[in-house]
Amino acid sequence: MDYRQLRAFIAVFEQRNITAAARSIHLSQPALSGSIKALEEALGTTLFVRQARGVEVTEDARALYPEAQRMVADASRLLSRFKGDRERAPLQIGVEQDVGGAVLSKVVLAATAIQPPVRLQLVTGCMGAVRLASEELRCEDELFLPLHSDPFVLATAVQTTPGAHWITCPAQPSHQRLLPFYSASLAAEAETFALALEMVAAGLGNAIVPQSLADEHRGVRSEPLPQLDLRRRIGLCYSAQALALDGVIQLRDALQD
Repeated sequence: MDYRQLRAFIAVFEQRNITAAARSIHLSQPALSGSIKALEEALGTTLFVRQARGVEVTEDARALYPEAQRMVADASRLLSRFKGDRERAPLQIGVEQDVGGAVLSKVVLAATAIQPPVRLQLVTGCMGAVRLASEELRCEDELFLPLHSDPFVLATAVQTTPGAHWITCPAQPSHQRLLPFYSASLAAEAETFALALEMVAAGLGNAIVPQSLADEHRGVRSEPLPQLDLRRRIGLCYSAQALALDGVIQLRDALQD
């Protein structure tokens, strides 16, 4: 008694017709009849009696039906567990540096609702069918879906008194806009805002960083900069060609809503 025989039995029991049952589970009629015969031989009983129109179920078939349903359901769950994940279509999302956890969690949650389910792959940098990045990093031929508007704030160490030393991030697109705000006392440089925050927490100086990143770092405190109205937008970057993937369309639509 195996999974195929039980599926054939359930189909015939529910359809009461060999031809209709074979069609419902995409088997030839001889193959289905052979499965039913093998199951009857294994159980040592008759399950169906052929009539002029269709079949009649026996009492043993009525007793077997709920058990067969349970066994097939259990087998299907096992197949989904060990085989289903490998068959899911991959959806790769690139995550650029200095994206806060809150907006990333929002994108991951939306990706889990895609149907049929995808095999989500998060990678760092400029990769993937879509990218989660600041608008300044959007390529010329990419579309942009804004998800979060992030003001820049002053970050200082929790354990030290704020000083006049500054930690800058020359590699960031916002660096040129921040230059007029810095004094002449530059203490250090960092490639990313996340690294700058580590320096701030260590007491090396102050930094101007996106609020979402400062709020997630326990070692720093932040305050608004009334004299500096500077923001960045975080969102999805994707090409028009990426819309050929149903998973990308569903992700975009879910985040738009």
